Amino acid sequence: MPNGSSITKFVLLEFADKRELQLLHFWFFLAIYLATLLSNGLIITVIACDHRLHTPMYFFLLNLSLLDLGSISTTVLKSMTNSLWNTRAISFTGCAAQLFLSIFFVGAEHCLLTVMAYDRYVAICKPLHYETLLGSRACVHMAAAAWGSGFLNALLHTANTFSIPLCKGNALDQFFCEIPQILKLSCSHSYLREGGLLVVSVSLVFGCFVLIVLSYVQIFRAVLRIPSEQGRHKVFSTCLPHLAVVSLFIGTLLFAYLKSPSISFPLLDLVVAVLYTVVPPAVNPLIYSMRNQELKDAVQKLVTGCS
Repeated sequence: MPNGSSITKFVLLEFADKRELQLLHFWFFLAIYLATLLSNGLIITVIACDHRLHTPMYFFLLNLSLLDLGSISTTVLKSMTNSLWNTRAISFTGCAAQLFLSIFFVGAEHCLLTVMAYDRYVAICKPLHYETLLGSRACVHMAAAAWGSGFLNALLHTANTFSIPLCKGNALDQFFCEIPQILKLSCSHSYLREGGLLVVSVSLVFGCFVLIVLSYVQIFRAVLRIPSEQGRHKVFSTCLPHLAVVSLFIGTLLFAYLKSPSISFPLLDLVVAVLYTVVPPAVNPLIYSMRNQELKDAVQKLVTGCS
């Protein structure tokens, strides 16, 4: 029976078995990827070049765009390549690298969304202390903590997952290397160690989600006390997009890792994975720019070259 050391490659789930549908999947994912690359790249460029956007909120948004680009590139590019060349294979090393990077970007993004909720809480509920609590050094430290947390989490999970003996083949019921799918190939109770580690990580994710919700409870209470309807509208326009991103990203992520095995089947797993790996990076730029006039003006200035 093969184990983790003898497996040289894994076989990923394909979106379709017909060649025409495989090519359709390639072009569909290519369109999403290029749109994501363009929109996130535009946000990064605008925030980096426009000094008016050198504020904590936009600094964190720039980091979010970087993480989104890394996240979608990690999963989508390999899937597109396999569909184009009519193959399902990924090397053992490539699978380990993909698992590490996907956990790294997803974990760091989750931490960053928590930091962004704190930023909005301070800006709205404690505006007089905003510059003190969120100075440039504090923002850099919080962003570095988010990236560092994602790195350590990914390193721990990747090392632990690939130390587990595998003896149930090499076929994964997912279009990228994902921990629950790899654990299904385990032939011993060693998977319980990684399962316990996943429970701890999910608990931390849920804890951060609770902090985000509590932050928004305080924000909405403060907003409802604003006498001006225009003032309330302005605050909601900056907070609701962030809450929408958090709900989509964390909700699907928790469902993917907490759902009962009895309701786990390839199509559902595939849809859920797309919802937390492909959709957020693609829609984040739209959500954050749709109601943000400052960002719209900066983009227009960059595109038209107006001073």
